[in-house]
Order: sequence, then C-alpha cells, then structure tokens
Amino acid sequence: MFSPSRQDARRFFFETRSKHKQQQPLTDPENIVLSILIAHPEYHAMLDAPESYLEREWTPEMGETNPFLHMSLHMAIEEQRSIDQPFGIRSLYAQLALRHGDEHRAQHEMMECLGEMIWHAQRYGGGPDVNRYITCVRGKLGMGEEDERLLNPNEIPD
Repeated sequence: MFSPSRQDARRFFFETRSKHKQQQPLTDPENIVLSILIAHPEYHAMLDAPESYLEREWTPEMGETNPFLHMSLHMAIEEQRSIDQPFGIRSLYAQLALRHGDEHRAQHEMMECLGEMIWHAQRYGGGPDVNRYITCVRGKLGMGEEDERLLNPNEIPD
C-alpha cells in the first residue's frame, strides 16, 4: 500500500503546479490535482513558494484551513466518485452537484461529511464509519439513512 509522507504529498501539489505552469505533460493523477488547483486560485501563490510552505503547520488555533488537507479531501472525493466507494457515493455526488448546479460546491458539502466521519473515528476509535458518512451526505439531500447498512473496511472478513 502506498503511504506518502506529509512532505511527499505536498511535493506532489507543488510539482503539479510547476509542471502545469511550464506546460509539461501531466499524469492522470496530476490532471485530477490540476482541476482542484484551477478551482482554488487562492492557493496558487502558496504553491509557487514550496520553500515557504513545505513544512508549514496549520493548526485549528490559527483559524486557517490547511490548504493541503483541503486539496487532499477533494482528491479523496474524486477517487471515491470514480470507483463508487463507498457504494452509492457516485450517485449521491451527482445528486448534490445537480442540486447546486456546481460540482465544486457538492464536493465541499461532502467534505463536511468526510471530515465529520474522520473526526468521529479519531475521537471514538473503531475506524471510519462509511454509514455515518453516507448518512451525512444523504442528509444534505434531505434523505434519511440507507435501508441496508454497508460494511466498514474493518468489518470485511479476510
């Protein structure tokens, strides 16, 4: 399993921005990142200064959103949508995007749910709960819980 360090992940964003500016060809994952960067021009100056931001900390006390976390959550949602995992997320994403007329806004709504699920898992243990996540996204659409509970990754037998 691929598990990049914080610096590796940040370098990926810096390098994608640099390659795009130099009009170099991008890989498929870099093209996904590029679409996120285009939607977030407020991060461009930061991405043009890796020496100042590679090691920077963003803490809740600072009152600023960590731009790398934010962009990484966009990437996570793009991957979930592309493989429809957890099952049904692609359809929910499409419904949110249709409701708002804006895929970026739909992703931000899903990010709230993803963040809530991660926070809950960190606070109470037990790992991520896809049912909590799906229920939250469904709630954004005015829907209730799923009739059938989904298995969480830690519940899948070997």
